[in-house]
Amino acid sequence: MKKFKYHILNKFFFNFFCIIFLFFCITQSSKATSILDIDKDELIIGDINAPITIIEYASLSCHHCANFHNNTLPQLIEEYVNTGKIKIVFRDFPLNYPALMGSMLLQCIELDIRQQYASALYSLQSEWVVKEVENSKKELFKIFQTGGMTNKQFDECLMNKEIETKILQNIMDAQNEFNINTTPSFIINGNLIAGNKPKELRKIIDKLLKDYE
Repeated sequence: MKKFKYHILNKFFFNFFCIIFLFFCITQSSKATSILDIDKDELIIGDINAPITIIEYASLSCHHCANFHNNTLPQLIEEYVNTGKIKIVFRDFPLNYPALMGSMLLQCIELDIRQQYASALYSLQSEWVVKEVENSKKELFKIFQTGGMTNKQFDECLMNKEIETKILQNIMDAQNEFNINTTPSFIINGNLIAGNKPKELRKIIDKLLKDYE
């Protein structure tokens, strides 16, 4: 019953943010770029010139996303990333308020340690993804404090509307261009695959690699 209530709460937060941000988008000029375009300040692993690009949209509070990052990703890194075959771009798609806070905090630390902290957030997901917002904040601070983040920096980051707007804009762009509505979702050289499906991911990657031979 508690899990059901929390699921409803997550949907409430997600819909709430989307409604607010939809109003924001209406008042802004539309973007001419595609979500397939990659910015230099994004979290990317692998050779930038790799023939295959995987763009992952994930929520830090999503159990399936945690499973991908904890179990599937290390294998992909060893087999495909480290061999120069693919690069992976990680993007935030928070489904609830705890996930939004986690995503914002990741944007407030140096790019070269962001993946390390993202991995920690997935591994410790059960500790900080909780219904009570204040308890979630406390647990998140414990994690980011280990890297030297102060209370002041922590609070300032969570109040940074520019970062929040950027994350919510990315959600809207992903929904508008590829109709992404679940996590994790992957765009592999322009092809969308929804869910953590290791066998299907490998099948697509291997097929694309053959095309480049």
